Amino acid sequence: MKAKTVLPAVAMTAVSMVLTLAVVMMWLGTAVPWPVALVVGLGIDGGWLATLAYERRLAAQGDHNRAVTAVGWSFGVLAAGVLVAHALTADHSPGAWLAVAWLPIAAKALWLVHSLWERTALTPLALDAIRGIQQEARDEAAVARARLRAEAATEETRLTAVTEAGARVARVQAETAQTLAGAWSTLESARKGEETGRALTSVTSTVTPGVTPRWELPVWGPSEPIGAPALETAPALTDDALDVLVDEIRLSQTPPLSYREMAARFRAAGHSASEVRLRAAWKRVA
Repeated sequence: MKAKTVLPAVAMTAVSMVLTLAVVMMWLGTAVPWPVALVVGLGIDGGWLATLAYERRLAAQGDHNRAVTAVGWSFGVLAAGVLVAHALTADHSPGAWLAVAWLPIAAKALWLVHSLWERTALTPLALDAIRGIQQEARDEAAVARARLRAEAATEETRLTAVTEAGARVARVQAETAQTLAGAWSTLESARKGEETGRALTSVTSTVTPGVTPRWELPVWGPSEPIGAPALETAPALTDDALDVLVDEIRLSQTPPLSYREMAARFRAAGHSASEVRLRAAWKRVA
C-alpha cells in the first residue's frame, strides 16, 4: 500500500531533477562554462534532495519542521522558475518547455500526499477491527430495518382486521335496528288499530274480570330492575305477628340465622311483608 504513493513521488522527483539539470546545462551552458552550469544544476537538485531527505527523516520520527519545509518548497519553486524562464526565452518550442515547468511543484505535492498518507496509515489489525465494527453496524441497521418493516406489516394487518370486524359489527347492528324498527312499527300499528284494541281488551277482561287496562307497547332499550314496593297497601300481618314469625324463623337453627337467610325463608314460607317492615321486625327481635 505504501508503494502506491511513494513510487509516483520518486518517479516525479527523478524526472524533475533530470529536467532541471538539462535545462540549466542548455540555458546557462552558452553563457558560462559547462562545469559552472553543471554545478548550478546539481546545486538546485542537491538542495532539493537534501531538504526532502531531512523532511522524510523528521516524518519517520513523527516530527515536523516548518523551516525545513519552507526551504524545500523554495528549492522546488526555484527549479520551477528556472524551467519557466527557459521556456520564455527558448527560441524553439517554448510551449512544450512551459508545459513541463510544473514538474518540480508536482513532485513536492506528491511527497506532501505521501506524508499525509503516512500520518493516517493504520495497521492491518486496526483496519480489520474497523471493518468488523462497520460490518456489525450494517448488520444491526439491517436487522432494525427488517424489524420495523415486520412490525409495520403486522400493524397494518391488525388494523385491517379490526376495521373489517368493525364494519361487520356495524352491518349487523344496522340490520338488527332495521328489524327492530319493523317489529316496533308492527306493534304500534296493532296497538292503534280499532279491531286489535277491542280484541286485546276482551282478552284482558276475560283473564281479569272488571279490569280493562290500556295495552302499552313493551319497552325497547335498557331497563333497570326495580325492587319490591317500599310500602304494602294492605299488610297481611300485624307488627306483633310479624315479630313472632321473624323470631321463630331466626331461632329455627343454631346459631341464629342472618337477616338475609331469615328473609329468604320468610318469603319461601308464603308470607308477604315489605322490606321496610321486615327489616324493622328483625331489628326489634334481634
